Amino acid sequence: MSLNRSRIRTTVGTAAACASAAAAGVLAPAPASAASVALPPVHAGFDYQIGGAYTPPSGVGVVSRDHSASPAPGLYNICYVNAFQTQRIGDPGGPDDWDRDLLLKDGNGEVVIDPDWDEAILDITTDAKRQSIAHKIEAQIDECAAKGFNALELDNFDTYTRDVVKGAITDSHAQTYMRILSSYGHGKGLAVGQKNTVELAPNHAANGLDFAIAEECGDPEWNECSQYLSAFGDHAIFIEYTAAGMANACRYGDRVSVVQRDRDVVPEGHGGYLRKTC
Repeated sequence: MSLNRSRIRTTVGTAAACASAAAAGVLAPAPASAASVALPPVHAGFDYQIGGAYTPPSGVGVVSRDHSASPAPGLYNICYVNAFQTQRIGDPGGPDDWDRDLLLKDGNGEVVIDPDWDEAILDITTDAKRQSIAHKIEAQIDECAAKGFNALELDNFDTYTRDVVKGAITDSHAQTYMRILSSYGHGKGLAVGQKNTVELAPNHAANGLDFAIAEECGDPEWNECSQYLSAFGDHAIFIEYTAAGMANACRYGDRVSVVQRDRDVVPEGHGGYLRKTC
């Protein structure tokens, strides 16, 4: 079961990403058109259920759930896929379930692990590896489509900014790989959301990304919500985990979907459950 993965900010990684984002604007457009896919309804009630599915509260029209779950009947459903990292060590889909050659290594030949999630970093640095990794992720996208989901949430687009990566993966690698997945998703009739990674939001059309799913854009330290709106218009969903972040995000609550959840996004009825709207 996937849990929330709030971004881990980095000083060096994020600066490098911002510096190189302009150069990424020359990327070729994603080969598959998004013209036939249906985007999430704008400013709809939203619930973030990637930590476990439950009956959506009254007024909710859009739900995001893990690919292992089933869609919520009668709603617009977004399918969560961890596309840039493995699952946790010891869990199904963890590092042991991947070809070691497809996992990023450090200078000593050891697999690079995201310490905040105990997940290995997928090595998307060559075309051959990107294709092999994408083939495995595409099986999860097939699952999303077969179950009747409407869209994809491809998580960890911003893995390249992690300190632990030490620049081995670049924003160019990430965008090239993302275009493979977005093209495949569009071919399955699914809209594709950009998860976080605000520095690449201006390139969303070239990367085949149709709408934004932004965690903590209202955090007073970052105040990024307006940047997503500049790129995506009102086709954005904001998820906050603090009262301060929620207060800032709700400045746009008359335009986009905004929800506050507990950091573990536990199902309703479990300890620690929190869900608030503007």
